[in-house]
Amino acid sequence: MAVSVAVLNPLFSHRGAHILFYFLDQPVTLEAVLYGLMMMAVLLTVCILFISYSYTVTTDKFMYLFAAAAPRATLLTLMALRFVPLFQRRLRQITMIQRIRGVDAGKGSVRSRMRDGMTLLKVLLTWSLEEALQTADSMKARGYGIRKRSVYGIYRLDLQDKAILLLLAASGLIPLFFWMKGYGVLEIYPRMKPMHFGWVEAAMYVSFCLFVLIPPALEGKEKWLWRSSRRSVYPSAIPRKTGTRFMSSHLR
Repeated sequence: MAVSVAVLNPLFSHRGAHILFYFLDQPVTLEAVLYGLMMMAVLLTVCILFISYSYTVTTDKFMYLFAAAAPRATLLTLMALRFVPLFQRRLRQITMIQRIRGVDAGKGSVRSRMRDGMTLLKVLLTWSLEEALQTADSMKARGYGIRKRSVYGIYRLDLQDKAILLLLAASGLIPLFFWMKGYGVLEIYPRMKPMHFGWVEAAMYVSFCLFVLIPPALEGKEKWLWRSSRRSVYPSAIPRKTGTRFMSSHLR
């Protein structure tokens, strides 16, 4: 999708003063090409952001962050986010079972495929509504909502965590502050202008690089410490091939 935006934007948008070439008697401008590439980068960044969020923020972490302020809204949000992969998994199971019975939404005429698709959808909705009712009855039987929900902290912030959070906040707010002041802006339309690069822009890029690189650096450090600790606790039984004897045998 991101590549299609980069390709289609110069073909449909002809704004700009620097014409590169003509395609079907329509000008393809440098500004439109750069704008399409920037939009492609934005879409890829958003996709990577959501993938990283789903990989990093688990259900327990989401509950820990927002359950104290809004417990019902947090639970409702988690249940709504859970339904998307749950529906996909159940639809695959229903499709596999119904295919044995001869119900296949991918074969036959358009009318038969629509009929089989509605059958699969009906089974999926019936199954999901039935489980939702069972979940509601189970929560009511266990006393959910009678009193205020208790909150306990499973994550504790130490001095190092607070320092890293402060550094992340500072490195994220510095480029935002200067961007709101008009620094670090590349103007493309209607005519591309050269971008001024001074000490303010350098500070913006350095702080933004810190904001982006600190989390993966911490994650890599934790993985390295974990692997080194496992290596020291559970050493390998395979002898390491070191020394001149191994080198001479290897040369032969």
